Amino acid sequence: MKTRADTKTEKLARTDLFGGCSKRSLREVASLADELEVPEGTQLTVQGEQGREVFVLVDGAAEVRQDGEFLREVGPGEVLGERAVLEDRPRSATVTTTERSRVLVLTGRDFRRVAHCA
Repeated sequence: MKTRADTKTEKLARTDLFGGCSKRSLREVASLADELEVPEGTQLTVQGEQGREVFVLVDGAAEVRQDGEFLREVGPGEVLGERAVLEDRPRSATVTTTERSRVLVLTGRDFRRVAHCA
């Protein structure tokens, strides 16, 4: 029977960012990530704000806007907010869910700790 950690590990393995990580590293990332269900219209990142966490979109969809203009739609497997965290700079875009979604959330500190495998 799969545990919640196993499910998180599998979802992380399907992302471009974490796909090349070892199973051990993926288990570490999964143990640090919180899984949240968020309603449509939730702003995951806000352009200009300091990045304090990284999001992995597990289920659902979101749109990316920069200076109010639509850039692209994102779906499951997308990692959001990592550049602002790694480069310690403000968010470059606003990401808002366009439907009920599930995300894995890593604090900036935890993400920097596991970024070596990404």
